[in-house]
Amino acid sequence: MLMPVANVHERLLPAPIERVGRLFDTLASEHDELWPIDHWPPMRFDGGLRVGAAGGHGPVRYTVAQLDPARLVRFRFSAPRGLHGEHWLELIPSGADATLLRHCLLARPAGAMRWQWPLIWGPLHDALLEDALARAHERITGTPDPQRWTLWVRLLRRVLRARARS
Repeated sequence: MLMPVANVHERLLPAPIERVGRLFDTLASEHDELWPIDHWPPMRFDGGLRVGAAGGHGPVRYTVAQLDPARLVRFRFSAPRGLHGEHWLELIPSGADATLLRHCLLARPAGAMRWQWPLIWGPLHDALLEDALARAHERITGTPDPQRWTLWVRLLRRVLRARARS
């Protein structure tokens, strides 16, 4: 039996959902204010962010399965091989002046992904999502929220950059 991956990252942002929704709606656009494009491959889709669009970021590929502007976007994985499932970003109002930004990933790794997820993909995924939440926090509050990558993530990024150059 394959053990599922259930991964959640969230940040409470001190702004109403309408304001955070405007930030959310820039996702995967030329003027993306949410995705941490300064340190990670940009999220891009053929024909823009719309239901049925194929795309992703770097080697991680997925299709837009559901889109509720300024509220929810759900994706189904198509790569890397062995990662079967979905992930989504959602906004949840928390009172009049706060919004929870949440990313969830539910997947079943198969084949080599059973060891690759905990050793490679998972740590990189966690670092990327924390960077995205920190970027959202900075865009909403104007206050930087620098994240510190683990030594393992820094090493993985260095190895992957070297492989991409060769």
